[in-house]
Amino acid sequence: MSEGIRRYHVGDRMSEMAIHRGTVYLAGQVASDASQDIRGQTRQVLDAIDTLLQEAGTDNAHILRAQIFLADLSDFDAMNEVWEDWVAPGDAPPRATVQAALAKPEWKIEIVVTAALWVE
Repeated sequence: MSEGIRRYHVGDRMSEMAIHRGTVYLAGQVASDASQDIRGQTRQVLDAIDTLLQEAGTDNAHILRAQIFLADLSDFDAMNEVWEDWVAPGDAPPRATVQAALAKPEWKIEIVVTAALWVE
């Protein structure tokens, strides 16, 4: 283990999350049920992000940056409907959204976030 870095849900290929010096780095999150439409997959991904951030001791109001990868940019508006319901009011993070070929053709979205640890 590298000094000062905590890794969570470590597999042979990757970790789902790493924390270093008060910053939380999440791996790209994808839908667990890829049969869903873009709204359903986006909800699943945001739920997975919430779960990991909660495990780290933070929340979506502390996201420093989000990167969103869409298999098809025609899903942009529908994805944004779900995103806007989820994002903390007044705390929308800097964000980039691009079209990309995802690792599995049934995945419609993948989101990567970096967040600050929540401190009172």
